[in-house]
Amino acid sequence: MNYFITGIGTNVGKTIVSAILTEALNADYWKPIQSGTNEGLDSVTVKELISNSKTTIHPEVYLLKEPLSPHMAAKIDEISIELQNIQLPKTQNDLIIEGAGGLMVPINSKHYVIDIAKKFDCEIILVISNYLGCINHSLLTIDYLIKLNFKIKAFIFNGDFNAEVKESISNYAPNIRNIDIPTLTMINKESILSVSETVAL
Repeated sequence: MNYFITGIGTNVGKTIVSAILTEALNADYWKPIQSGTNEGLDSVTVKELISNSKTTIHPEVYLLKEPLSPHMAAKIDEISIELQNIQLPKTQNDLIIEGAGGLMVPINSKHYVIDIAKKFDCEIILVISNYLGCINHSLLTIDYLIKLNFKIKAFIFNGDFNAEVKESISNYAPNIRNIDIPTLTMINKESILSVSETVAL
């Protein structure tokens, strides 16, 4: 199964969640487009956080230096991101695919991050973090996914949530599974493994 990890915005914890799910499923991991390579690679972060020996970390298709929207970072690097060049890596394993930013982040003048998930008919896992405005951002994202008939596998509530905030989000799509990931005081192999043992898709 191919799972596409997206979020209600940037910096909501997609990479940490991807590491947890990769560990929970002993899945492969792939981030097709990586912006901000000057600040490091998410694939390296995931590799350093998982403990199992089954996972393969597949190489990125596009590596972009600046920590910007992919279409802007690509322009600076004087390259063009083409959706047709993004092809699934060969594997018999479950695959965790991490998007860049939110689902409507442009990758070029015609396509958005969510088009990668659409191309490969992925099940969507939406990462939600708790901040002022997260309800609106979450419901807009969920509404888009529902109206365009994407298969939503789960909502992952990353961190500590007020019960009313979480309820306001989850009630919009009550048939979707909710998964709670606690705030991690330390992020290392041990904490990722511990949380992964409580997560079931």
